[in-house]
Amino acid sequence: MSEQREANRQLGVVGLGRMGGNIVRRLVKKGHPCVVFDQNPAAIKELAGEGVTGATDLKDLVRRLQKPRAVWVMLPSGDITENVVTQLGDLLESGDIIIDGGNSFYKDDIRRARSLKAKGIRYIDCGTSGGVWGLERGFCMMIGGDKAAVDDLDPIFGALAPGLGDIPRTPGRKNGDPRVEHGYIYCGPSGSGRFVKMVHNGIEYGLMQAYAEGFNILRNAASEELPEDRRYTLNLPDIAEAWRRGSVIGSWLLDLTASAFAEDKDLTNYSGFVEDSGEGRWTIMAAIEEAVPVDVLSAALYARFRSREKDSLADKLLSAMRHQFGGHVEPKKDG
Repeated sequence: MSEQREANRQLGVVGLGRMGGNIVRRLVKKGHPCVVFDQNPAAIKELAGEGVTGATDLKDLVRRLQKPRAVWVMLPSGDITENVVTQLGDLLESGDIIIDGGNSFYKDDIRRARSLKAKGIRYIDCGTSGGVWGLERGFCMMIGGDKAAVDDLDPIFGALAPGLGDIPRTPGRKNGDPRVEHGYIYCGPSGSGRFVKMVHNGIEYGLMQAYAEGFNILRNAASEELPEDRRYTLNLPDIAEAWRRGSVIGSWLLDLTASAFAEDKDLTNYSGFVEDSGEGRWTIMAAIEEAVPVDVLSAALYARFRSREKDSLADKLLSAMRHQFGGHVEPKKDG
């Protein structure tokens, strides 16, 4: 393959949501042409232009790609990804590559890779972090699967990654894979990339929960239940901003917290209903299989479950039992 071809590696992309669309934009900006498909024609139309070719369906997408083909699937985990990977497996040929960049379960990656290998199709699982900021900041990628296929697509991964940026190099780090300093890593065989991303998301749950609980303590320092001389009305936006600068708990998540407070210090546009996308659950399942204690990560996941409950049976039953054994009466509701 010529140096020019390496520098301008073509990629097919299926799924043009927030992350998929930004993956295409970043690649095209770095000189990599893309052939794209989405069930929503408007998403294709929004991206179509110099460097981006729209396809009418998966068969048309495959037809428009140069051999050996590479197709990046960026769809929600579950049946939709399974169906698209299966269809691509029927359309592609030996030597072609499928990359699943979404949040699939790592055990599904192992199964898919085995099935596709029988057809000579190489499969890569790529855990992709960066969210809606990936276009600007780049995407951190945790990659598993066929190593030769990963090496073939290094120009793609390198273009999507954040790069060295202004982060100081780690003192004492020697002889490591230089790619990791650019924000992407080859983790090992099929499923390993997604396994690392799964745990990454489990840690993310814990970090987010720690910030949320800490700021809740600060807010409730003004509670009338406290003695008057121990009540504090604290400025949460300013505290978040101060902590961003030199604090040991500084992070990008704290940067985003400060931004949210700056937009609305009372967070009135949020109900407190917190979804989970599956990786936190899978992280806990992996911990159970390994007999590894994960007190913080499991509590963070359960806190998300709790956020979705109003007047739950469990809470009502607790109150009922207190009333039955001790005559405890709930406070009257206002109004």
